[in-house]
Amino acid sequence: MKNKSVIVIGAGIAGLAAGCYAAMNGYQTRIFEMHSCPGGLCAAWKRGGYTIDGCIHWLVGTKPGSAMYRVWEELGAVQGRQVFLAEQFQRYEDRDGRVFTLYTNLDRLEAHMLETAPEDAEATGRFCKAAREFTGTGVPVMKPMALMTPWEKIKLAGRLSELKPFMTWNRGPMSRVLAQFTSPLIRKAMASAWPESFPAGFLFATLAWLNDGSAGYPMGGSKDFSQAIEKRFLGLGGEILCRSRVSRILVEADRAVGVRLEDGSEHRADFVISAADGHATIFDMLDGRYTDETVRGYYEKLTPFPSLVLVGLGVKRLFDDVPVLVSTLQIELPEPLRIADHTVSTLGVRIFNNDPTLAPEGRTTLLCAFASELAWWKNLRQDASNYCPVKNEIADRVVAALDRRFPGLASQVEMRDVATPLTFERYTGNWQGSFEGWMTTPENWMMRMRTSLPGLANFWMCGQWVEQGGGLPPAALSGRNAVQFLCARDGRKFEARRE
Repeated sequence: MKNKSVIVIGAGIAGLAAGCYAAMNGYQTRIFEMHSCPGGLCAAWKRGGYTIDGCIHWLVGTKPGSAMYRVWEELGAVQGRQVFLAEQFQRYEDRDGRVFTLYTNLDRLEAHMLETAPEDAEATGRFCKAAREFTGTGVPVMKPMALMTPWEKIKLAGRLSELKPFMTWNRGPMSRVLAQFTSPLIRKAMASAWPESFPAGFLFATLAWLNDGSAGYPMGGSKDFSQAIEKRFLGLGGEILCRSRVSRILVEADRAVGVRLEDGSEHRADFVISAADGHATIFDMLDGRYTDETVRGYYEKLTPFPSLVLVGLGVKRLFDDVPVLVSTLQIELPEPLRIADHTVSTLGVRIFNNDPTLAPEGRTTLLCAFASELAWWKNLRQDASNYCPVKNEIADRVVAALDRRFPGLASQVEMRDVATPLTFERYTGNWQGSFEGWMTTPENWMMRMRTSLPGLANFWMCGQWVEQGGGLPPAALSGRNAVQFLCARDGRKFEARRE
């Protein structure tokens, strides 16, 4: 009997994961990707011998034996891959020369906080105690609740104590936690690391995961990581068709039966999974025919992550004098810096001095990221002659600001590259150019979003438009869950196996 077939729209991490698990479960699987290569937002690109990595700073699930590590093994992403564990998460330098370091070791962080602001000893004690409460927690990897048997739900209830720290601390935003500190340096440093509207539990969980080695940097970065999952999918017999933008999901008798590409060609399958942009999937590929108040409400009421301006620099210089950081060096500027439609008072720079594979010998890649709105850039692009000059002006301002911190850097810059929200939209199709789907807040972090659409059979969605929080683990798990729904619908036992 011929195996049933699945079409996956989009070859980001969610789409690649869905493809892998569909192939593991015996489905003939094809992924259609609009870009020239898989990876989606887990992307890196070459410029003049330098690699600009637009995604991975740290990856949750890098500790062998953890549930998320097992998922990465199933996807072929971590086998044989060296993981780098840094001692410092982020470093903040204020304009008066004072420094605050977010250490990855909680004991060291607590001592540093007490030394920095002894007057905040009580707040520091509460802060670090809360972070330690998250020790041993991880990203939940389980069957979707809708597919659980009563006995499985009873067993899950017995594990809810693991989620207690999240339930406690995610009731309020990070800004409420930071308000407990009187030290302006600590408040500014913490606020530069996470959005202040984020649920506080995610801040504490990150610190706990860094402390126990569960959130390291996979050497080789985003491109190598996504290519490893692509290789796993192809090894399972899957097929990826790049430069194949889907314009329409084909529906017959309210059942998804395939896709039509922009070139007019049609491709049929028994099931369709969209890992593409949620807004485009629902309102363009399906003409908004399969919605209700709940589905429409996502796009009317929820706030997506902003888009970004990324400034990549290739510098003929090593930064051995700068501590290796998981995240960024945050530099408080002597005066605000205008970047497109936003004004920033702090310049965050990622210095890739931990991964020599990303730059030629004796050189280093730097990356700065700034929030920006797609609408502003679309308005600018109405006169195409404005676009490149504005990008060059942004690069000039960033280089000048970095040269003040690292004298001589301006003359050492060999490569400059600026990506804008229009770049994000062009290569990923993401609604409003968002780089991580929905912004997580204390009000929506527990929201279970629909992965199917009302009235449409044999169709599921996965990716960051049906998950909150952003990041690679939710994307991969979303693809995994979509195939669990598919198998349940098809009467098959879901299988997940490592190479």
